[in-house]
Amino acid sequence: MRNTASLLIVLVFLTLWEISARLIDKAFILPSPVQILVRLWELKDVLFLVHLPVTLLSIVIGLTFSIILGTAIAVWMSQNASVQRAIYPILIASQMVPVIALAPIFVLWLGYTIWSKVAVAVLITFFPITVNAFDGLSSGKRETEELFLTMGATKKDVFLKYSVPIALPHFFSGLKVAVTLSVIGAAIGEWLGAQAGLGYFSRRMMTQFDGAAVFAPIFVLTFVGILLFVCVAYIEKRMLNWRTKS
Repeated sequence: MRNTASLLIVLVFLTLWEISARLIDKAFILPSPVQILVRLWELKDVLFLVHLPVTLLSIVIGLTFSIILGTAIAVWMSQNASVQRAIYPILIASQMVPVIALAPIFVLWLGYTIWSKVAVAVLITFFPITVNAFDGLSSGKRETEELFLTMGATKKDVFLKYSVPIALPHFFSGLKVAVTLSVIGAAIGEWLGAQAGLGYFSRRMMTQFDGAAVFAPIFVLTFVGILLFVCVAYIEKRMLNWRTKS
């Protein structure tokens, strides 16, 4: 029932968009969904075979770095209060600087390579992973940890068998936010400096006043973001099936 309601809302939105676009009748400003889908079909080879793999590679590499870096920092902060007090404010400050302002700097440092896009993706995705993982690792009760130690468990046992299971739901919550942001990060990096990718292609089509071709990569990016979110949700459900059984 919930999915039906969501689908209905999307259909109503697309219908209103279609009607508005036809009334305005300026496709270079506001193409209709039908025009975008037709253009997407015409450009399917160049979008899916040339530019989509470049964007996906930036997303995957950026997410991989974010997961490793974010998890490591979260564990470090959870095990050392001094480290937490030193690093946590820096994490917050890192999100105060607009990514759109830093992306050109990454291009200046790393050139029009994939690594400038990866840097943007990492900057925008590691924060939710780090904060959520840290909150999860810190959510355990001190009394329970002391009970583990009293019963002969080591600190390693407490971490692996108590803290980590408690932290996993928080980690996946952060990861679901991060995967959607990774698409935005990769697209921003490609918009501001790239030689290939869906964001680059959309910007190039804007200079040609091809409105439908500008929106076509955005449709693909939206689908990629939804697909990544669904994949993470599926993995979460498989790994945390004990929550539904308890």
